[in-house]
Amino acid sequence: MDELNRGKEISMKGRLADRVLSRALKQIEEWGLVMPRVDPLVFDFGIGDFERTGEIEFWIANENSAGYCGKFLFVFAGQTCPKHMHREKHETFYIVKGRVLMDCGGTMQEMNPGDVLRVDTGSSHSFTGIESSLLLEVSKPSLIDDNYFENTRIPFGGNYRG
Repeated sequence: MDELNRGKEISMKGRLADRVLSRALKQIEEWGLVMPRVDPLVFDFGIGDFERTGEIEFWIANENSAGYCGKFLFVFAGQTCPKHMHREKHETFYIVKGRVLMDCGGTMQEMNPGDVLRVDTGSSHSFTGIESSLLLEVSKPSLIDDNYFENTRIPFGGNYRG
């Protein structure tokens, strides 16, 4: 199964997912931006507390054979993408809108529109929306099992033992 379909399997579904996606799309529209015509993935990372731990992903491309991935990541104010690392994936983040607090390798930094951050393979990282924010991720291909989360309650990824 390809990684996008795996992502869809672990994405939230139902009324809550529809409601938060609607809120995010309204914010993105207010910014005057248009998202790609893809099915967004609404993640609570299996924690069940989307408002604190979650994000919405818009996968533009995940080209395993060509070796690249591009996606937009949206977080609400106060929402965190949990700390994790990758053994294969190298990423670069670009802040499109909003402000985030990025933890990369234990170094905290505020990032604003136009800021770029390279995250090397093996470097732990997470980010929290200081305000609703949109990031562009450009990386090696995204593989669900190449996410090694610090929080072992997250029911997927390379360190999950379910």
